[in-house]
Amino acid sequence: MVHLSEEYFGTFKNEPVRKFTWYTDSGIAISVISYGAIVQSIQVPDKNGVASDVVLGFDDIEGYVTRNTPYLGATVGRCANRIGGATFQIDGQKYEVAKNIGKDHLHGGIVGFDKVNWQTAVDGNKVIFSYLSKDGEEHYPGNLITNVIYEVKDDELHINYVASSDKKTVINLTNHSYFNLAGHDAGAEGLFDHVIMMNADQITETNEGSIPTGRLLQVGGTPFDLRVPIRLGDAMKKAELLFDDNFCINRFGNKDLTFTARVTHPKSGRYLEVYTNQPGVQLYTGNFLPAPTESALVGRDGVGYRRHGAFCLETQNYPDAVNHSNFPNAVLTPGNRYDHKVVYRFGAEKSHAPHVMSV
Repeated sequence: MVHLSEEYFGTFKNEPVRKFTWYTDSGIAISVISYGAIVQSIQVPDKNGVASDVVLGFDDIEGYVTRNTPYLGATVGRCANRIGGATFQIDGQKYEVAKNIGKDHLHGGIVGFDKVNWQTAVDGNKVIFSYLSKDGEEHYPGNLITNVIYEVKDDELHINYVASSDKKTVINLTNHSYFNLAGHDAGAEGLFDHVIMMNADQITETNEGSIPTGRLLQVGGTPFDLRVPIRLGDAMKKAELLFDDNFCINRFGNKDLTFTARVTHPKSGRYLEVYTNQPGVQLYTGNFLPAPTESALVGRDGVGYRRHGAFCLETQNYPDAVNHSNFPNAVLTPGNRYDHKVVYRFGAEKSHAPHVMSV
């Protein structure tokens, strides 16, 4: 059984921010808020039944509005990840969007989907956040109507992004939750002890600005070969402590959802599995959180979040797909529907032998 409750979380621009929490029989509790359609908290019991929050976040709306530069838990759009040169063309017409990371465009621009308060509806066990991004907002074409549908089933968080537009436009939505299965306060030491496995034979090659070159690289024989479970700290050491890369998910047959990744924390027994219908997933290890020599980002319970204190698994289209004809299509056409599904499965087990569960 799953129980859903609602409470007031604060105010943004004179509008109430709503918080919804699902409680499961196994002790998992997952909270989302209407501001940014954000995943605010995920409480997961360990192998001994002791629950900890396994995502980074803030206690109040002020934290999300004033300090959430890393997009903790946020719905990111209209186009997640990067657009090279902050430009793209559709049917020969050039569009220029905000250059908010060097000369490039990141995560929807200056005021992306993470910085608005979404309209809210409840349908049974589902919470539906809706937002109209108007034609020209952040210089994107088309009036884009987006619904983010959250639902908890047993110990799984289901997210469904559905969108339509009255003009051809670029779209690539994702959730930017930062996970640490040792607990949100465990820091880099806790993160390094995770074991990770990715269902990907290739990554998208990028330049020094993290913009794809258009080439797909085989992971075999490289630090990006995570097809066999490996301690995350060891994998990060091989990659010089920097993972911020799009892995091309191996897809087989016509399954709606494909196994994407499994991460375990042996000490606590907690695990996370990810399934999606998207072609890619960005593995990010918190490289741009504050360094030890910098002031920490003060998060939930006054905890100071720092570099490598969490990892992200952002299901998505390939970065900069609109500018690469060999990448999956990133343009949404009127009359068609954008339909992105992802499932995060949580649990804890006493046996730490990694395994893959089929959908």
